[in-house]
Amino acid sequence: MTTHASAEPPAAATAAPAIAIDQVSKVFPGDVTALQDIGLDIPPGAFVSLLGPSGCGKSTLLRVIADLTAPTSGTVTVHDKDPRQARLARDYGLVFQQAGLLEWRTIRRNIELPLQVSGVPRAERRRRAEELLDLVRLSDFADSYPWQLSGGMQQRVAIARALACRPRLLLMDEPLGALDEMTREYLQDELLRIWRETGTTVVFVTHSVSEAVFLSTEIVIMSPRPGRVTSRVTVDLPQPRTTEHRTSPAYFDTVTTVRAALHSVMAEARP
Repeated sequence: MTTHASAEPPAAATAAPAIAIDQVSKVFPGDVTALQDIGLDIPPGAFVSLLGPSGCGKSTLLRVIADLTAPTSGTVTVHDKDPRQARLARDYGLVFQQAGLLEWRTIRRNIELPLQVSGVPRAERRRRAEELLDLVRLSDFADSYPWQLSGGMQQRVAIARALACRPRLLLMDEPLGALDEMTREYLQDELLRIWRETGTTVVFVTHSVSEAVFLSTEIVIMSPRPGRVTSRVTVDLPQPRTTEHRTSPAYFDTVTTVRAALHSVMAEARP
């Protein structure tokens, strides 16, 4: 089921998908079915949040897209490549809940790391790092070390590092989940700004309904394990979004729609 806040579909819906997921299932040892018959197309330039109860397979689905785990059945394509080809081509960047920065490298050198691994010459690495430091508004901290930065600043570095190779896709697994509420809201604003400026497709895992509604162009709601796509909610809030949109009637209406869909999924799952 797809729910729209208006009758018009999102503009990107007619484009060839950035990610095409066809009947993907994942069964772990012990006959634990994490994902069941997932079918999902994500258009280029979209910001799609995966939302559902703990253990529903959101992170597992993200890891399947990223070639960190293989599906038991079904297929995934990322910009017309299989996940392994997309990973080798650095078609996507990954951001996790923990920034995972190298404490002995400066902020600039942490951002340069993917470029260094790819054999990019030193001068080009530095130029690209400077661009990304400016993008995440951390130019004044280029020569600092991770331990000298706050958690929110470290996550901005992690986002910059994930964007170093100019991926067309950014995969994010609860990247703001460990932050305090004010820092989290600030980074939500920053993430939307970076998304607009780069044009990158984003797939974002979260447990927060309000976060998903504020950030997303579309929310994919998943059932309790085994994870299935039960509904998709299009978020038609204006762009660019600002703090004022958090108190708009359209925002609260969409939050209500998403919560109702989640409660329906949970009710159906109860014995």
